Amino acid sequence: MSQYYFPIVFIFLLETLRIAQSHPFLFNSGGQQRRPQVEWKIPEDNWTAEAAPRSIYPLLQNQYNQHQLPPVDGFQVVEGDEDEQALRRMHAARENATARTLFYYNKEESHLPPLLTKTIKYFNLQQVAFELETSVMSQVSCTACKAGAGLLQHYIRTGKSKEEIIKMIYQYCVNLKIQSARVCEGVSQLFGVEVIYVLKRVTIGPDEICSFIIGDACGDIYNPYHEWEVEFPPVPKPDPRELTLPKEAAPVFKVLHLSDTHFDPYYAEGSNADCNEPLCCRLTNGRPTTPNGAAGKWGDYRKCDTPQRTVDHMLNHIADAHSDIDFIIWTGDLPPHDVWNQTKEENLKVLKETVKQMTEKFPGIPIFPALGNHESAPVNSFPPPYVQQVDSSISWLYDELDVQWRRWLPASVSHTVRRGAFYSVLVRPGYRIISLNMNYCNNKNWWLLLNSTDPATELQWFIYELQSAEFAGEKVHVIGHIPPGHSDCLKVWSRNYYKIVSRFESTITAQFFGHTHFDEFEVFYDPHDLSRATSIAYIGPSVTPYYDLNPGYRIYYIDGDHDETTRLVVDHESWIMNLKEANLYDYPIWYKLYSTRAAYGMKGLRPADWDQLINNMTDSKELFDLYYKHYWKNSPVKPECDYECRKRILCDAKSGRSHDRKYFCEDVEAKIDESNKGWKDWLFSSISSSISYAIHGITQIFWRKR
Repeated sequence: MSQYYFPIVFIFLLETLRIAQSHPFLFNSGGQQRRPQVEWKIPEDNWTAEAAPRSIYPLLQNQYNQHQLPPVDGFQVVEGDEDEQALRRMHAARENATARTLFYYNKEESHLPPLLTKTIKYFNLQQVAFELETSVMSQVSCTACKAGAGLLQHYIRTGKSKEEIIKMIYQYCVNLKIQSARVCEGVSQLFGVEVIYVLKRVTIGPDEICSFIIGDACGDIYNPYHEWEVEFPPVPKPDPRELTLPKEAAPVFKVLHLSDTHFDPYYAEGSNADCNEPLCCRLTNGRPTTPNGAAGKWGDYRKCDTPQRTVDHMLNHIADAHSDIDFIIWTGDLPPHDVWNQTKEENLKVLKETVKQMTEKFPGIPIFPALGNHESAPVNSFPPPYVQQVDSSISWLYDELDVQWRRWLPASVSHTVRRGAFYSVLVRPGYRIISLNMNYCNNKNWWLLLNSTDPATELQWFIYELQSAEFAGEKVHVIGHIPPGHSDCLKVWSRNYYKIVSRFESTITAQFFGHTHFDEFEVFYDPHDLSRATSIAYIGPSVTPYYDLNPGYRIYYIDGDHDETTRLVVDHESWIMNLKEANLYDYPIWYKLYSTRAAYGMKGLRPADWDQLINNMTDSKELFDLYYKHYWKNSPVKPECDYECRKRILCDAKSGRSHDRKYFCEDVEAKIDESNKGWKDWLFSSISSSISYAIHGITQIFWRKR
């Protein structure tokens, strides 16, 4: 959720386009010698999945914990009293916040040249900025992307140096008041170097680049450099068996899921929470201009990350309320959202501090981590192993991850963690966890433009691990950060992942991701029979309130050790802290927002049960509204959800494969459109009748006057 540098680069390039159109000689070298395109070839990589040692000894000792499942009937949500006045203040602050978008463009008070103002209006760049920031891409974003990529490539071809291009990006960013000078400087320096390096070496044009980055909203353009398929061993797929419900009263594991902590060591209570930068609530943002603009003690609903005291309070609460957890899955994104100002040293410091804190709070409890997209500096930058230059290699992060993660993981994982930050461990006999580095599916990872073919050979290794697990009769849980169906995941990577899940549907019994900050899920289907759900991906809520959210975490109950275990998730609970009340009364309370089976009346949490829930929410607005409340973690500032919003959220739940919504969502969208059609027809009919009646009345008056 950190694409803040895109709008800056694009607006600079659109202004350059205006100047170039006025002065055609800028597009003609006029005898100036061009610098040749760098001829780049992928270095050889002889690494094979078979070379990696495997974890074959169970990491978790049987704890013999007797866990009580959440009650299925009679569950009531317990919430604190609402302070209506405070709620109105929050709504007012939200409505007046200029930090909703990356920059504020007021058409009535534009300080830009008239032609550029028209250009911004035409491209709707304020909307582009919002879409890029929230990863909701559209044709508008596509147009700006192509303009930006084309002009960058033009300047590279005509011999502009890296320093010249970065300086121009900075100057236009400041002069057009897109961001503060310090954000402009940080963005141009951090991201400019990498983008220019990559664009010098790619041989594809703007159409292919933007289809790669944005996906189906920018055309599904064939690109031979980014079309590839994984290879499966010549082992026939076992016939799928109908999943039975886990046995009642059977032993279960109790598992904590933490994601997207985004701990901000510089959060300052009372500082400006309503700033015009990507991250607020710091002393460097200055004093608030209004009382409502001050950052709360325990966090804020605006663009602010998690204070130290909130992280401490949450971990103390979990250690108290859930002292019987068997293990923890931790799906990444530890640093804050100050993406223009991050360094490798600062990010490593956050990593070490949070690992140390988790170790102290949960001594003796295994923790299985996955890598987020914010752990690198700059954000989203994860070069594949063949990039080995000292200033570009990712080994500075992966080597330290191996050191820190080895507190919980066996020595056998070092080989793959240092190569690509992924690993496989045997948790219990017959039960394995595989942690994937989902940044190799991240379409904001510019390094993948060089070649996206199975970076770090991760997916081929994944197949090898799954095939070995299938032979051994093991059930597998997959953990990672970016959900494979999210628009941030490359379509070619996501399609290959979907094939893998389909092939090993009898082995993979659950998947766990983060990244979106919302409380949601994705269902996977048989590619040849969309009526048959095959797998489920749980997307855990964020700890950070960034933005408009309450802090939260998940508790899963997983089918445990017994002869007929399925290793399915039997039930799960979502716990939150009401941030508004915590700041109002200076007394944070963590409470269970809901338990899944009770809230939605589900028999179980099998893939087919989740598919049925989507169908039920499509038919029932009341059930969807309950899900929407949980989706936003009961936030008092959540936006209204119209029928288009409802279609989008339900479609997200059906789309385990990214950039393929039309394939999965036609039935859901058609049902919602049909149910909404009656209201639209009624409204249109009512308006038409009113207009006809008014015209008839006016006509009668007119003729009477005559």
